[in-house]
Amino acid sequence: MTTTERAGDATGTGRYAEVNGINLYYETHGSGRPMILLHGGLGSGEMFGPILPALADHHQVIAVDLQGHGRTADIDRPLDVPLMADDIAALIDHLGLDRPDLVGFSLGGGVALLTAIRHPDKVGRVVSASANIRRSAIYPDMLGQQGQVNAAAAEFMKDTPMYELYQRVAPRPQDFPRLLDKIGEAMQHDFDYTEEVRGLQVPTLIVAADADMAPPSHFVEIFSLLDGGQRDGGWMGDGRPKGGHALAILPGLTHYNIVDSPLFAATTLAFLDQQG
Repeated sequence: MTTTERAGDATGTGRYAEVNGINLYYETHGSGRPMILLHGGLGSGEMFGPILPALADHHQVIAVDLQGHGRTADIDRPLDVPLMADDIAALIDHLGLDRPDLVGFSLGGGVALLTAIRHPDKVGRVVSASANIRRSAIYPDMLGQQGQVNAAAAEFMKDTPMYELYQRVAPRPQDFPRLLDKIGEAMQHDFDYTEEVRGLQVPTLIVAADADMAPPSHFVEIFSLLDGGQRDGGWMGDGRPKGGHALAILPGLTHYNIVDSPLFAATTLAFLDQQG
């Protein structure tokens, strides 16, 4: 067991859970209804530091370091979103949680969605931020940049926050080039979760910055797959999406600062704390 400090936050408790053959690190903050927090690629639970105090004021926040990220060492399998979703489902069982909410950003947003799709009976509500459901939705210039992510890029990343974080907390700091290779390979794989999202049974908030890695229209499209934007909502809200889904495009933000924003925290809490 470890303890860590966050700016403006009480000490958090860090532990490891052996699930699906991976030693998954998670850190617990606050109290209340459980919320599992899932970071973006090349990050860790520390990515949510600026908003963690606000979230932990209302919920028991369980910030997980996904496979090969942060304090969770890599294992011999691809960085695959469905596999990581199964890790989260196994963690829910391991911790004995009763349908916790999932909040994820970017890679973590995809993992949150896939966990709800594959294990709907284990999840309460989902907030999926800045997570596209088709590779082709990403702007072409960004796809080009993703194609350059590999071990050779490690030398050029030594001044970045991602590298500094990895060197500081990873069980094997020398594995950073390996992580770049695996995440670069993962980003080259085509994917399309349109049909899976269409059948999503868990109330889900789709969130994006207004200047995100994919255009706002893509996130509107995801919302439409969830019965959103099909009709007027009505005075009593009876025209809202049947599954309790919602959409938020947050103004003045990008893919790179959305999870630092108090607006993201407030939007997340407003959705999770709805009744019914």
